[in-house]
Amino acid sequence: MKVNTFLFLAILGLCQITQAQDDKYQWLEEVDGVKSLEFVNAQNKITFEELSKEKDYQSMFNNALEIYNSSERIEYPSISGKYVYNFWKDKDHERGIWRRCLLTQYINKNITWETLLDIDELSKKDNIKWVYSGATGLYPSYDRFLIMLSKGGGDAVITKEFDVNTKQFIENGFFIDEAKASATYLDENTLLVSSDFGEGTMTTSGYPKQVKLWKRGTLLKDAQLIFDGQSSDVGSWGIVLRDGAQSYTLIIQGTTFFSNNSYIWINNKLIKLDLPTDSNIKTILNNQLIVELKSDWTVNTITYKAGTLLSLDFKKIINNEKEIQVILVPDEFSSISEVSSTKNKLLINLLTNVTGQLYIYSFANGKWVNQKVKAPDFGTISIAATDELSDQYFFEFENFTTPTTIYNADANNNTFKAYKSLPAYFDANKYQIKQFKAKSKDGTMVPYFLVSAKNIKNDGNNPTLIYAYGGFEVSSNPFYSATFGISWLEKGGVFVLANIRGGGEFGPKWHLDGIKEKRQNVFDDLYSVSEDLITKKITSSKHLGVMGGSNGGLLVGVAFVQRPDLYNAVVCEVPLLDMHRYNKLLAGASWMDEYGNPDIPEEWNYIKKYSPYQNLKTNVKYPEVLFTTSTRDDRVSPGHARKMVAKMNDMGYKTYYYENTEGGHGGSSTNEQKAKENALIFSYLLMKLQ
Repeated sequence: MKVNTFLFLAILGLCQITQAQDDKYQWLEEVDGVKSLEFVNAQNKITFEELSKEKDYQSMFNNALEIYNSSERIEYPSISGKYVYNFWKDKDHERGIWRRCLLTQYINKNITWETLLDIDELSKKDNIKWVYSGATGLYPSYDRFLIMLSKGGGDAVITKEFDVNTKQFIENGFFIDEAKASATYLDENTLLVSSDFGEGTMTTSGYPKQVKLWKRGTLLKDAQLIFDGQSSDVGSWGIVLRDGAQSYTLIIQGTTFFSNNSYIWINNKLIKLDLPTDSNIKTILNNQLIVELKSDWTVNTITYKAGTLLSLDFKKIINNEKEIQVILVPDEFSSISEVSSTKNKLLINLLTNVTGQLYIYSFANGKWVNQKVKAPDFGTISIAATDELSDQYFFEFENFTTPTTIYNADANNNTFKAYKSLPAYFDANKYQIKQFKAKSKDGTMVPYFLVSAKNIKNDGNNPTLIYAYGGFEVSSNPFYSATFGISWLEKGGVFVLANIRGGGEFGPKWHLDGIKEKRQNVFDDLYSVSEDLITKKITSSKHLGVMGGSNGGLLVGVAFVQRPDLYNAVVCEVPLLDMHRYNKLLAGASWMDEYGNPDIPEEWNYIKKYSPYQNLKTNVKYPEVLFTTSTRDDRVSPGHARKMVAKMNDMGYKTYYYENTEGGHGGSSTNEQKAKENALIFSYLLMKLQ
């Protein structure tokens, strides 16, 4: 029987309209609606009045603000040419200053900072609450930069050209109006731009689908179109790859969140690179294109396994030839965390059993050889900065009880020395770090870190907080947090970091075992860790809390709905909660590769089983959840948290709700806002779990 497609779509649309009408809280999705903001203000007032009365609130706020504003913080470097650039906030610079010093000064710790742009002054001048969102410079002089500024901290930015010598925005210079855009210099008079160019130029996910070459002195709308993707894509972006003095224009067409097509724009034409669509291009070095595989790839009868890092001769691949060298094949307990390059060396940060190891790779005589950097062990290593003009770089190390330390290193002779460490904000000698594994429902062993007092009593009474994420192949690594130490550990709390599936701790398979129809594995992993803590008598459900943000907000939202018996406190930050409409809100459509498409009945069948908003029931003893979000979050709609709270309140459940009026997906724009949210969260946790 021939199906009338138009009639089918009309019926489907009618069903969706009916379902939308059944959602009586949908009006809260209107971010700046008068009625919505009245709801937000009322909920904020109730929550702040109650939690700010907790006995430790003010001291935790003061301590957090002092930490965030401390002059002893690490001044992280960003190296461009002969200068180090740094963005800095403190009590005198609430919104921050962008500044620089000579690289030689920075290395020798004889720093004289030169302020280039004061965001507080700019905000006052423009009467706009600007948030600095980054800068990209003109190679090789770096006398001009494209400055990105956000109104309130969202992902959408305006882009303005800035002269670092005059410390002024360039009159009639490059300017891109507010959009989820990206831009980079090809040369002094040409930009590679992805932006909202007008009707039909954005994807359903809210990102650009076009890439253009824009010449100085012309209108942006008249820029040369070099790539046009599909509306159903996540988005398309232009990137400049530099291999020494040679530069290449790379176009990435994100067809889904985890798949892409890669093109090189050369001699005024596009060349599509014959690479797996789920692979990731990392960098280019000595004519070797560095690529990480996410699935098996067979080339000329040789199969390269998922998770492998390999290189391809760049000049050959653009001529559709493949000369491949294997750089690294992680084992089942490892994954590649970071890949960076200096002038001549490749830096690879390998995660093994969720702890970092750093390697230097050199390409010589057609082969890759490596040396291990004897960095500190049992913690997290991160590349802080690299120098494209030398083999000098900076890396940092931290774990739960070791203050973050940044190291100045030389990849050429494999040496490093400590450059600066954070102060020890709390006495780490009183605490221990242990790593355990819990058996999930399907038998998978799930690792987790436990940080506790050395003299902990396993009597089931310890206030315990689990933090987890479990999505998008993002690993949850050990970290040092002064505020967690002071506000939680020193108050007698136990902290747990759960390395559940959906993350990237053990490579692509660890992630793939937690997506779409396998999503329940992620939740079951969290429950297995929770139950293991109770079995070990570290805590009990009365004293157990869980915390997560964004995808982790979805995780903990599901957790308290599916297993209200397990938790007495839930901190649900910038969450997804209405999984029936998530793909229609802001950037939600870009995540269907992770969760599935709720508009496809077969996929909604597994999503609806866990979607927190749809699975709320009456007469259940739910914990009194604290939801936090931001009005200016243009990635995950604040409508998720608002609707959940309104629905729960109407069902008779007590909730706590705090929505910062700016801050974007990160939640806060200033140190004071960050300190306030920190104090509210830990006041809530101490109130519920002690």
